[in-house]
Amino acid sequence: MAESLIISVSGMRGVIGENLTPVIAAQYGCAFGTFLRDVAVADGRRLRVCIGRDSRISGQMLLSAVTAGLCSVGVDVVDLGLVTTPCVGVMLRELGCDGGIVITASHNPLPYNGIKLLLGNGMAPPAPTAARIKQAFLDGLAKYVDSVHCGAVSRNEETDRVHVEKVLATISPERIAARRYRIVLDSVNGAGARIAKKLLAKLGCEVIAMNDEPTGLFAHGAEPIAVNLTDLCRRVQQEKADLGFAQDPDADRLAIVDEHGVYLGEEYTLALAAKYIFSSQGGTAAANLSTSRMIDDIAARAGAKVLRTPVGEAHVANAMIEHGCIIGGEGNGGVIDLRVGPIRDSLVGMALVLQLMADNGKSISSLVAEIGGYSMHKDKFSADSQQAQEIMTRAMRRFPEAVANTADGLRLDFADAWIHLRTSNTEPVMRIIVEATDEPTAKRYIQTVSEIRQSVLGGR
Repeated sequence: MAESLIISVSGMRGVIGENLTPVIAAQYGCAFGTFLRDVAVADGRRLRVCIGRDSRISGQMLLSAVTAGLCSVGVDVVDLGLVTTPCVGVMLRELGCDGGIVITASHNPLPYNGIKLLLGNGMAPPAPTAARIKQAFLDGLAKYVDSVHCGAVSRNEETDRVHVEKVLATISPERIAARRYRIVLDSVNGAGARIAKKLLAKLGCEVIAMNDEPTGLFAHGAEPIAVNLTDLCRRVQQEKADLGFAQDPDADRLAIVDEHGVYLGEEYTLALAAKYIFSSQGGTAAANLSTSRMIDDIAARAGAKVLRTPVGEAHVANAMIEHGCIIGGEGNGGVIDLRVGPIRDSLVGMALVLQLMADNGKSISSLVAEIGGYSMHKDKFSADSQQAQEIMTRAMRRFPEAVANTADGLRLDFADAWIHLRTSNTEPVMRIIVEATDEPTAKRYIQTVSEIRQSVLGGR
């Protein structure tokens, strides 16, 4: 049975050749370009959108189709080529563009691709704006122009240089370089290897790269989770490296392996970055509702606090801008530093983690031990909107003592744990996260939620 095309605050995602076609992509480009023209200040200038793609084989096809849609409504296009998602966010602000588009399905498997939209501030559209763009697409809204006023296409090759320079400006490169760290980098044959190797070279690191050819044929599962990174863990041990870095295909997420070849996971990426930031300055952090309490512990030790937002980098970035946060991100390995841009960025994660190591002269495992940790379990399963709502309703009834937050699905907070239940913005599934002070406690909550899930879905 064919899946439906997903259109959300995260843009459009679908299966190539099934529900995401060049016609659909061009129409989406038309709708976005028409929206930008409708909201633009009438100063007579031509609008520009920069566009980049990850390494998926279907990326060039979609980029061409979206470009055609934008040009057909009179919007100029700056083609950045094969770049990461955070690169597009950096360059659209650098070039003063009115918007940006990334052709990527992020961590989704190879059959998928997607079209991620960014506004002129470098962030994904907020929900009301995303809904307006979606409706324009569904209504077939397109204000076509004549041949004289069609948009023009140009190329820009400066992305890597600009992005790396912005990241280097947030740290002390010479202090990191003095340590001469040995790093294994796994870029899953996505878009991140080229620019990551340039950054790490500037930081004096010796890089052992694996899966660094941008073929789009992923060497393992696209998501940087433990089950997909066994080869990286083994390679870190074999090479006697100081740590391993793993990017997802569009390189906005970063997972870490310690010097013993132990997968630390994505949750520690933001925790370690926050540990460095709070060691040098005071302020507030922001994280989504699915992120580990580790960041709360780190902030509390620094006399700071953490603002919690719905899942989605735009929510986190908006909170950071509104409250002047010095660090933010999500527990999926996404770190946001507004000095570089309001978007998750694996390069920012690498730089801040290496700076923490260099400043303390400690191994990554020692720094993780100082942070401590919790027992966290993540799962996802198929559920339609009605079933998902019923699961959340029953969970709230089952745990009347919990502090409930319904800003994004349902988060239930207890003294010894928390549970987050929500539908995904990027897949037709429901996600569940349980974090507790220890494994037996986590399993107890997992069992209860599993019983609720089975009562609604049957044996699934």
